[in-house]
Amino acid sequence: MQHPDAPIGIFDSGIGGLTVASAILERMPSERIVYFGDTAHLPYGDKSAKSIQAYSRAITHFLIGKGCKMVVVACNTASAVGYREVKKICGRQVLSANVIDPVVSHLGDQHQTRRVGIIGTKRTVSTRAYTKRIQEFYPDIETAELATPLLAPMIEEGFFNNKISQTIINSYLSRKTLDQIDTLILACTHYPLIQKEIENFYKGGVRIVDSAGAVAVSVQEQLTQAGLLNPQKRAGKHEFYLSDYTRSFEETARIFFPGQPRLKEMNLWT
Repeated sequence: MQHPDAPIGIFDSGIGGLTVASAILERMPSERIVYFGDTAHLPYGDKSAKSIQAYSRAITHFLIGKGCKMVVVACNTASAVGYREVKKICGRQVLSANVIDPVVSHLGDQHQTRRVGIIGTKRTVSTRAYTKRIQEFYPDIETAELATPLLAPMIEEGFFNNKISQTIINSYLSRKTLDQIDTLILACTHYPLIQKEIENFYKGGVRIVDSAGAVAVSVQEQLTQAGLLNPQKRAGKHEFYLSDYTRSFEETARIFFPGQPRLKEMNLWT
């Protein structure tokens, strides 16, 4: 059985999962995290399901080897096609969470939701994971999914909050596919980094839902139920691993964790 002071493992293809890690620590500041950014294989959105499942397995084994009490798949693409593998590896000994289920559950609290737009990577959209889950629980809600493949690489390269990013974002959000939506799900954990630009486009006319906050609530609920919330008042040192060092990751990590990240390169496939 895991111990309450064990860390929470979080992984993503790159910097996107930092939004989830930040939300988790904001809600539970005494927790400690081990973060793995698979920058050698980003973006996951262009990879095959088989490859993503293989990456997810290797990273999950790594995080469990680091003594994590929970593994959070902080990537929509990996959640859509690799979470079953992660859950199987974690078994009953290690808790696990994805980013899709908490967001879909959150929609049930919003009675005004009628037509939901979903933007994400090609792989996430092709699985229709969000639409399937939404229709399972809320058959009256209509969905419209749009692949936005340029956004994650753009964000990884540090292109956000500028004229270039706003132009690309506006081009995607203007597509007819997203006409008449009242809610937009940011189905990629990178996208909260451009949420202000998305809000600028809609000017308050569409409710924006990102996964970070919903996932943090779900993680806290699971840890509480299992009696695994860290009782310490201060968190230990967080650990950050990358499969391939990138300067943009380090720069973005310092936005969320000022002065904290000491990045370690760890290639699990050599």
